[in-house]
Amino acid sequence: MISKYYDFKFLKGDLTGGLVAGIVALPLALAFGVQSGLGAIAGLYGAIAVGIFAAIFGGTSTQASGPTGPMTVVSATLVAAAIEMTGSLDTAMPIIIATFLLGGLFQILFGFLNIASYVKYFPYPVVSGFMSGVGLIIVILQLFPFVGLGSAKSTWLVIQDLPRLFAEFNWQALALGLLTVLVYYVFPYITKAIPSALVALVVASLAAYFLQWDIPIIGEIPSGLPSVQLDGIFSIDSSAYSLIAEYAIILAVLGSIDSLLTSVIADNMTKTKHNSNRELIGQGIGNTIAAIFGGIPGAGATKGTVVNINAGGRTKLSGTAHGLFLLAVLLGLGKLAGYIPLSVLAGLLIPIGFKIIDTKGLKHLLAVPRADAVVLILVLLMTTFGSLIQAVGIGVLLASLLFMKRASDIGEQGMEVGTLAGFDGEKPWQDEEQFYNNYKDKVYIKHLYGPLFFGFTSHFQNEIKIIPDGVKALIIRMDRVPYVDQSGLYALENAILDLEKKGIQVILTAVQEQPMDKLVSIDIVPDLISKEHIFDSIEDAFDYLKSHFQL
Repeated sequence: MISKYYDFKFLKGDLTGGLVAGIVALPLALAFGVQSGLGAIAGLYGAIAVGIFAAIFGGTSTQASGPTGPMTVVSATLVAAAIEMTGSLDTAMPIIIATFLLGGLFQILFGFLNIASYVKYFPYPVVSGFMSGVGLIIVILQLFPFVGLGSAKSTWLVIQDLPRLFAEFNWQALALGLLTVLVYYVFPYITKAIPSALVALVVASLAAYFLQWDIPIIGEIPSGLPSVQLDGIFSIDSSAYSLIAEYAIILAVLGSIDSLLTSVIADNMTKTKHNSNRELIGQGIGNTIAAIFGGIPGAGATKGTVVNINAGGRTKLSGTAHGLFLLAVLLGLGKLAGYIPLSVLAGLLIPIGFKIIDTKGLKHLLAVPRADAVVLILVLLMTTFGSLIQAVGIGVLLASLLFMKRASDIGEQGMEVGTLAGFDGEKPWQDEEQFYNNYKDKVYIKHLYGPLFFGFTSHFQNEIKIIPDGVKALIIRMDRVPYVDQSGLYALENAILDLEKKGIQVILTAVQEQPMDKLVSIDIVPDLISKEHIFDSIEDAFDYLKSHFQL
């Protein structure tokens, strides 16, 4: 009977994948809980609830969900704002819980309203600037815990307080923090069979325990199942409503983006197709249940999902097993976790913060269109030192306005609706007809019209994916592409890399000045496409293919 719903050939891989993902998630859940300001136990509760229920109800078979860096940064900002409004954590808890709860409900609503189809239109510079800002926030806020000191709750206050960092640091806490970072980076060179984050956590914590150093630790962690934390949420003062709504929306939007990006990674690894709307519903259910029990919200965790798949996870049982493992840890080892030094958790979070920073986007700041660079830097600074939701909102608005300005500058052609055409049900252009009739099974041709910009990149990537097997070469005609932005550049880069893996040669024709300049500036040309594969006319491309591919 059960075999109708589950193929037992996946059982071993699912259990192994879930166990490994759970081991990876454990130290991060504790660390994110501490950073949120609600304590390590809140991170563990969130990892359990989101891990189990997002897996069961979500739309990605191999997704391992839990607290993530971006979601934790927003949660920590909310906690600080709620405490400032009410005066203490205890009085702020109803506001915090209500926000987490509403954020989960918003995600469920997003799933039913098909909001997932709009998430793909976020410009790359906005996402890049936001993620880099989140990474910087994590690093900056962990500087003081890394040396055994209490930290301010905002990045700007931490920077103002930096002199104290050097005057009052605890050398024992600093030594343990450095040991944690060292093990985190060095252990993978010994073996990748055991997650380095877990090894770093255990080694540094044992060192602190046996050396009996006087350093701040997590402290007592409650054992047993959590209790419902809904007291007071229905009697919140109306002055807090705007705060709740603002942070609930940003948690829902950010959690949705975070999860769907991880779902795409899972699809690429398993050659499957996730259900975006169902994934948002599953994440929303997980975050709603996490909120009910006082856990911090989460999203699809890229690292956990990747290790789950690599360890053999293939169905929803793997993600569920990952959450159940964390539940077993809570019930059996919760008290031991209380002895973990805070500087050790900081030593785990600082490398994670640096990993979140989009080095690719920052490296190309001087190479991409100036408008994209301005948007990226502005969003990064606003995220790091200002309002997270305003950073995203202003970034999207500014990116749209700058694109419209650019489109008007390049004339009517730039205002054409982005449409990708090929031979899939459409007639070839007149100068391609004879070649098409002779070689349509071996060569595919795509026509690009208008600017290749952030609003068009998702459609472009989807069209590239449907190129049939057996094709030897793809010609992309760029006669009518006057402009390409940062999102378009990276979409083209990813498409070329995917096609290369399939053994398909990419050829460009009639590339205009601005697109060519940007392709060269970020090394797509000549690193991915040699200059020998770029032609002034379609006829030249045909001649090359006939001679080199023996068509």
